[in-house]
Amino acid sequence: MEDTRDLAERTPRSERKRRDSFGMFDGYDSCSDESTSSSSSEDSEDEVVPSIPVSLPIIKNNGQVYTYPDGKAGMATCEMCGMVGVRDAFYSKTKRFCSVSCSRSYSSNSKKASILARLQGKPPTKKAKVLQKQPLMAKLAAYAQYQASQQNQAKSKAVVPTESFDWGQYICSNNTAGAPVSCFKHAPMGTCWGDVAEGVRIEVINSDTSLPTKVYWIAEIIKLAGFKALLRYEGFDSDSSKDFWRNLCVPEVHPVGWCASSGKPLVPPKSIQHKYSNWKVFLVKRLTGAKTLPPDFNAKVHENMQFPFKKLMRVEVVDKNYLCRTRVALVEQVIGGRLRLVYEESQDGSDDFWCHMYSPLIHSIGWSRSIGHRFKRSDITRKIEGKMDAPAPLFQKVKDVDQSGDWFRDGMKLEAIDPLNLSAICVATVRKVLADGYLMIGIDGSEAVDGSDWFCYHGTSPSIFPAGFCEINDIELTPPRGYTKLPFKWFDYLRETGSIAAPVKLFNKDVPNHGFRQGMKLEAVDLMEPRLVCVATVTRIVHRLLRIHFDGWEDEYDQWVDCESPDLYPVGWCQLTGYQLQPPASQSNRDMSQSVPKQKKKAQQYKGQKKKRKIPVGRRPFGQTGARRSSFSGDEEQSPPPYPIQGPARPRPRTHLHQTHKSESLLRMKEEAAEVDEFTFSQGTSDQESNGSGSYYIKQEP
Repeated sequence: MEDTRDLAERTPRSERKRRDSFGMFDGYDSCSDESTSSSSSEDSEDEVVPSIPVSLPIIKNNGQVYTYPDGKAGMATCEMCGMVGVRDAFYSKTKRFCSVSCSRSYSSNSKKASILARLQGKPPTKKAKVLQKQPLMAKLAAYAQYQASQQNQAKSKAVVPTESFDWGQYICSNNTAGAPVSCFKHAPMGTCWGDVAEGVRIEVINSDTSLPTKVYWIAEIIKLAGFKALLRYEGFDSDSSKDFWRNLCVPEVHPVGWCASSGKPLVPPKSIQHKYSNWKVFLVKRLTGAKTLPPDFNAKVHENMQFPFKKLMRVEVVDKNYLCRTRVALVEQVIGGRLRLVYEESQDGSDDFWCHMYSPLIHSIGWSRSIGHRFKRSDITRKIEGKMDAPAPLFQKVKDVDQSGDWFRDGMKLEAIDPLNLSAICVATVRKVLADGYLMIGIDGSEAVDGSDWFCYHGTSPSIFPAGFCEINDIELTPPRGYTKLPFKWFDYLRETGSIAAPVKLFNKDVPNHGFRQGMKLEAVDLMEPRLVCVATVTRIVHRLLRIHFDGWEDEYDQWVDCESPDLYPVGWCQLTGYQLQPPASQSNRDMSQSVPKQKKKAQQYKGQKKKRKIPVGRRPFGQTGARRSSFSGDEEQSPPPYPIQGPARPRPRTHLHQTHKSESLLRMKEEAAEVDEFTFSQGTSDQESNGSGSYYIKQEP
C-alpha cells in the first residue's frame, strides 16, 4: 500500500490529465527530446512495453487509451471495470487489469492486489513507470478496436458515393472563382453564410496520417468556391503541397473546439509531426484571435436541408407539352429543394417534369381557375393513399400589383425571354391580361392561331422588358420570324403593326446587390432539359440579368436567367444534395452528339430558334428528347382547344389596338416617352455591367 501511495504522489498531475482544451492528447508534449528519453534498465527489469508502431490497431474505453502489439493475441476482461480487450495490452503478467488505475482501485477496495504483489516481491511501482514511458504513441493511439470495428461495419453496410467531377481541380486549373453561397438565397445556407470566409479555421479529418482510425487536425480556409473550400493544415504555413478541397457542409467539418467537446483526437499531420516540439503552444499562439465556424453550423446545415414539400403532394404545374396551360402533378421526389413532378394522368410515372419548389412554374391547386389561366382537367379517378393538396403557403409569393390604373393591355409590345429558347430575347406581345398581375405573352412571328404556344409571366417578372431594352444594353434582339426589314427598329415596327409599346414604368426595375461577377463558376439547370444540372459560368451581367454559359458547349446553348433564379446553385450543391452533376462536355462528346440525324436542324427556321441541348452518348442519365417550339419536352401532340375568348374572374376590357391609325399610334408612343423617358435601375454596387445611360426611351426620329 505504501508503494502504491508513493506512485500516486510521484505521478505528476499533468501526466494524469488526458486532454487539453483543444482536444489534443497531452502526450504531444512528448515530441520534445526531454519527454522521449529512453527507459532506465531499472525501470524495465520486470515487464517492458515494446516500442509501439503507429500502424497498429487501437483500443479505447471509458477515456482510457491502450494499444496492443498485434492482432493475434487473445482477449481478456478487466476484473475491475469489465472492459474487454487484447490480453497483451493488459497490465501485469497476470493480465487481470486493463490499466494502472483499475489495479489501484481494485487494490484500495480489496487489498488483494497489494498482498499478492508483496508475496511475489514485485510491487507495481516500476511497471507503472514503464507503462507511462511511451506517452506520445500510447495517447496518439486514441480510438480503439471498438471504433475500428464500427468503421468496418459501416463500410460493409453502405458505400459513400464519390463525386465524379473534381470541382477543385477544375477551378485551380482554370484559375477561376466560384460564386459565393450568399448569392443563392434559395440554396441551403444561402441566408446564413456570412460567417464563412477565407482565413477561418475548422477541424477536419487528418488524411496525412498512418493511424488506422479517424483523427482530426485544424485547417485554414485558403480559398472559397461555393460550398467548396481549399484547405491547408495548420503548421504547413506557405507550403501548399498538402492543400485539399472539401465541401464545408459535409458532416466531417467542424468548428474549432469540437474535438475537445466530443472526445475526438487532434493529431498533427505526419509530414510535419516533428516540426514543433510543443504543438499545444503552437496552436494556442496560432488560434488566438482567429475565427472559426459558428458552434451551431452543422445544425444549421441540417435544418437548411429540410424541405416542406413531401411526396404525393398535388400541385398545378405548367404543361411541358403546351406552355399555355397547366396540369395537376404529384410530387414524386424532392432533392435539395428540386421537385420531380409526375403528371397525374401518367400511368407508369414516366411523364414527369423537374423544377425547383420556388419556381414560378408551379402553383397551388386552384390557382389557374382563380386567375383565368387555361387548365387541363385530370381524368384520373383512382385514389392514391396519402395524396393531398400542397398548402398554398409553400409556394413562392409574387408582388401585389394594382391593375385598376395604368397596367398592361392586350396587344402591347415588349421584349421577353423566349422560354423555349432561353438564349434569345424576342419581340413579344401581351396576348391576354389575367388576374393578380399575370399576363399571357406570345412571341411575334411564331405564334399558333389558337394561342397554344402562349406562356404566362407575371407583370413583375424579370424576364420581360420594355421595348428598347436590348438596344440600349447591347443585346441582340431576335426579330419576329419572317420580318424582313432588318436591322430591326422598334419605331418602324410599331408604326407598321399599329401597336403601342408597354409603358416603361410598368416593368420591374429593382436590381439587388446579388454579388455575381463575370467569370464566376456555378451549377445551373439546363432549362431546356430541366432534369440536368450542369457546370456553368456567368459570362455577362446586365443589371439583374445573367448570361449563363454551359462549360464545354457552344455559345448558342447559353441561357438568360435572373440573378435570383432558383435554377442556379453554388459550386458543390450537387455533392451536398446527392444530385447528379453534368460535367463540361469534351470535344469528342460534342462531336459525337452532333452525329444525331441532321434533319432535326431544319426546324431551325429563324435566328435564335435552336433545338434543345444534345446530350452526349454516355452522359444522358435522364434521356434525350427532340425539339419543337410548342413544348419543353418536344412531344408532338394535337393542339389544345383555342384559348378562351372570355377573360378571367376579374377581366380587363380588351383593347383593339390593331385597328389604330398609324399617326395615332405614333402620337401615343411619343406621349409615353414624354411621361417616362428613363428606365432607372436602383443598382447595387460593383456587380452590374456598365450600360450607358440606362435609358429605355426609343430615341429615333419618325
